[in-house]
Amino acid sequence: MLAHAHRALLKFYRRLPTVVRRFIVRVLAPSFTVGAICVIERDDGAMLLVHQVYRHNWGLPGGLTKRRESIEDCARREVSEEIGLRVELLGEPRVVVDPRPRRIDVVFRARPAAGEDPTAATPSSPEIAAVRWVLPDDDVPQLQHETLAALAAWDLLDAAATATDDELRSVANG
Repeated sequence: MLAHAHRALLKFYRRLPTVVRRFIVRVLAPSFTVGAICVIERDDGAMLLVHQVYRHNWGLPGGLTKRRESIEDCARREVSEEIGLRVELLGEPRVVVDPRPRRIDVVFRARPAAGEDPTAATPSSPEIAAVRWVLPDDDVPQLQHETLAALAAWDLLDAAATATDDELRSVANG
């Protein structure tokens, strides 16, 4: 009986105008925030970390998309706003879905754009307290949960050597 009612509702839904169907989906579906994160690497393998004034641990540059903004434009804009560096996005991004805070992060690998001096990356937003390039063999500072998830998406967790076992399990288990 329930399956029959469900099928009838779906047939009715199919006949609705697209704009009405989209409205129904937006009202009934869970909402998530969507943002972009950049794993920026120099030619020598160093990765750029940022320390945000409102967070305890270090992270990667990035932020939330604006309405009707492409995720690629968001990634480039956020990096430029936060550290004053133009970047070139490399390849296809990875996606990290964090169901508890209802957040979707699109994680890009990037490098400084042609003609950009990586050492010129400095805090250029009130959100950023410090910028730091970390080589693979350096001691990595404590990293934010979102950064650990982004690095895990790219199989770069060896760069997150200071992460605790519990943090890594948390990232692996979503």
